[in-house]
Formats: sequence, C-alpha cells, structure tokens
Amino acid sequence: MDQFIVSARKYRPATFDMVVGQQSITNTLKNAIRNNHLAQAFLFCGPRGVGKTTCARILAKTINCENITENIEACNACESCQSFNQSHSFNVHELDAASNNSVDGIRALVDQVRIPPQVGTYKVYIIDEVHMLSQQAFNAFLKTLEEPPAYAKFILATTEKHKIIPTILSRCQIFDFARITVKDISGQLAYVAQQESIQADPNALHIISQKADGAMRDALSIFDQLVSFTGNTITYDQVIENLNVLDYDYFFRMTDLILEEKPSEILLLVNEVLQKGFEGADFITGYGAHLRDLLVCKDPATAKLVEASEDIRAKYVEQAEKYSRELLLQTLEVNNQADVQYKASSNKRLLLELSLLQMASLVKKKALTKQH
Repeated sequence: MDQFIVSARKYRPATFDMVVGQQSITNTLKNAIRNNHLAQAFLFCGPRGVGKTTCARILAKTINCENITENIEACNACESCQSFNQSHSFNVHELDAASNNSVDGIRALVDQVRIPPQVGTYKVYIIDEVHMLSQQAFNAFLKTLEEPPAYAKFILATTEKHKIIPTILSRCQIFDFARITVKDISGQLAYVAQQESIQADPNALHIISQKADGAMRDALSIFDQLVSFTGNTITYDQVIENLNVLDYDYFFRMTDLILEEKPSEILLLVNEVLQKGFEGADFITGYGAHLRDLLVCKDPATAKLVEASEDIRAKYVEQAEKYSRELLLQTLEVNNQADVQYKASSNKRLLLELSLLQMASLVKKKALTKQH
C-alpha cells in the first residue's frame, strides 16, 4: 500500500512560476537573479500558508543551480539541484527559530557561516518564524547579517513582522506576501482535483477557498479532508455539510422574505438556521457580507468584486435589481448595529429576530413613502 502524501506537500511549488498568487514577488526575485542583484538578506513576511518558506527554498535552489534556464528556473539536473531535491544539500540550511531561539543556536549558525560552500555558489540560511528569536539572539545575529561573506545569503520568514527589531529590518530586503485570492485558490484546487481524478463542483471549491481565508495550505488540507469524506466526487452540498458553512441559499431566501415583508416566515427561517447549530453571530456576519455583495452588484463595473462563481454572481445581480441603493444602505446599517450589539446582548436570539424584522419594516416604509 502506497504511503499517502498530503496535497500541501505533494503539490508544493518547485519553481517560481508554480507559486500561486505572489506573481509580483516571484517576478522581483527572478529579475534579481537575472541581473545579479541579490541582496545579502531577505525578509519574507505575511500570513500562514501563502508561500514564504516555499519561495525561500525555491530561491535557495535556483541561485545554486549550475545551469539556470532562460526563464530563471533551476535545471533539476546538476549536482546542486539533485542534492537539494534529495534533501541533503550542504549549501541550504533551515533553522526553526521557534525551537532554536537562544544565543547558542545563533552562535552555532554564525560559526557555520565562516565555512565557504564546497559545491555551488552560495550558502543559504533559511530561518523560519524568525520573530521567535530572543533579544540576545537578535543582537548576536546583527553583525553577521550586516556584513556576511559574499557567499552567504539569509532568508528570514515570519508571520509577525512587528515583533522583529528595527535594526534587523533595516538590514533586509522586505517582501510582504499577500493573502491568496479566492479565485487563485479555486484555480489551484481545480488543478489538484484534475490531477487526482476527482470530480469537484466549482461552487464547492469556491466554498473551500473562502474557508481557507487566503492560505493555500489550509485550502489543500480542507480539500484532503473532504476527499476522505466524499470519495472521488466533491459536491456543493457535501462541502456545506462537512464544513458546517451557512449556505448562500439562506441569505438569498432571507432577502426575498424581507423584500416581500413576511415576518412569520422570517422568524421560521431564523429558527431553522439556529436549529442547524449555527450561531446568530454567524448569520449576522454572513448576512452583512451578503448585503454588501448586493450593494456591489448594483453597478456592473463593481460586480466583479463579488468573490463568487459566475452562476452565484448572476443571482446576486438579479436580486440586487429588486433593491434600491438607499434601502440597501439602510438595511446594512441595521445589520451593522446588530453586529455591534450582539456580544453584549442578554437575549441574542431576540436581537437577531428584531433586526431582521426592522429590515422588513424599512421596505414597508419605503413602499408607503412612494404611495404618498
């Protein structure tokens, strides 16, 4: 029986072009290699799962390659590339600052830096979670970081740039990694599904991408979990059930009931949501996002800002036509007030119900104003 490899490892990018959602950073790094303008130290910062350590490894591998391609990618054939691929390169050293955050750990690294590379051009030191280093360790590292040997390159990675002392920041080229967009994550998940011969509903992949909150690693972990749950077919309903996500359909139904001024059915739908185990806060937050998307869809130029698949976006545009911009803003204001007051409320269910009924009364007032 073959050993299972999680998708986050199996589909980890091996070249700059394979990195998802960080084109500006990968292009800058490729140009630096092409023009031989490599800094002595880099700081990669950003949220988890967006490609910081992956880009550090690709950069380390590429600058040591003996036959770099015209597209600035490693050849995968030379001695340096092969040793890197087999995880026994003597030129690339990875240090986890979370477990090696003392002065002694940094002094050992500084002693290593003095030894030039035996194969390849550079010795590369990748220090992950660098913000975990102690103050004394940072100070011990400063001089080496400022004036390293020509063959030494440092790549620091962190999720918390604000914890790094300014004297370290001033010695590095800083690259801020962005959260990966829902569209980019969906595209990569579709590619992985195709490679694994898995039938995946685009709307299902979209929900996974939203749940991942901009982290590709999280998205691939959720994808693996759902494959274990569903087998080789991932449907929208299965994703909603497994991830316990409030379905788009609830918000579309609630909006129709508010527009049709049906208070009894509004209360019944609230009861249905709560009985399925969702918190009122989840509904208020989700409904606020739904109303925002409706407002965005009032103008065709901004409709593309809605992070949804084409068929769902079409439903937003259709429902937005039933609302005036003024009424949408008033409804959003009521929802926002409920969001602010929810935590302090002693009767949370009543607050949710009252807010939704107030939204329906706004529609009624608007209709009465038009009649007069």
